[in-house]
Amino acid sequence: MVAENVRDCINLTGIKAGIILCTLRHYNEAQSLETIKLVERFINNSYVVGFDIAANEAGYSIDAHKKAFEYAIKKDIPRTAHAGEARGPESVWETLQYFSPQRIGHGVRSIEDEKLMALLVKNEIHLEVCPTCNIQTNIFNEYRDHPIDILFNAGVSVGINTDARSLVNISLTDEYIKLGSVFGWGIEHFYNCNINALSSAFTSQSEKKRLGQVLKSGYGAYFKKN
Repeated sequence: MVAENVRDCINLTGIKAGIILCTLRHYNEAQSLETIKLVERFINNSYVVGFDIAANEAGYSIDAHKKAFEYAIKKDIPRTAHAGEARGPESVWETLQYFSPQRIGHGVRSIEDEKLMALLVKNEIHLEVCPTCNIQTNIFNEYRDHPIDILFNAGVSVGINTDARSLVNISLTDEYIKLGSVFGWGIEHFYNCNINALSSAFTSQSEKKRLGQVLKSGYGAYFKKN
């Protein structure tokens, strides 16, 4: 059902999409292994593109999920992992050590550790940042307290995301407007964030090249005016 809906939406809109199968922190080892085996089964013949772990990082350790990520690493399956939101930089450190993800969901509390920030920049680890969601979950008090501007200016690869829209109730356009209003972000910020996200997307190099041209064309008209 999910794959069929993704296919129909791609055909309707022309917007490419992929499915990331996600284990959860409170799942046991067997459940995580079952999930990664499903990724392996479908990744070459469906819209499944990668593996993720989410849910309450502060309440559950990563121990039950190490074998699943070891399997994903062995099979060279693209990986992302939620970390550095409910817990601090130690969560990001252990995630990098044991899961070796190309991307990290949130990761915003990495700003609490200068060495970690330097590592993220050096290894081009992409952070899937969701500013409004982080305010709603009380990670930061107000939008102006959010570290996305600090992360961006430090050279960390960040992308702008809405997280679960059914819960957060914000569009990507509204998120852009907030970033412009609070931090003075403009077209170049958004273009760079989109390029960052594309560079870390779970898709082929040929598709990245094609989408890069689409981005360049879409933003190019504005750059020429200014």
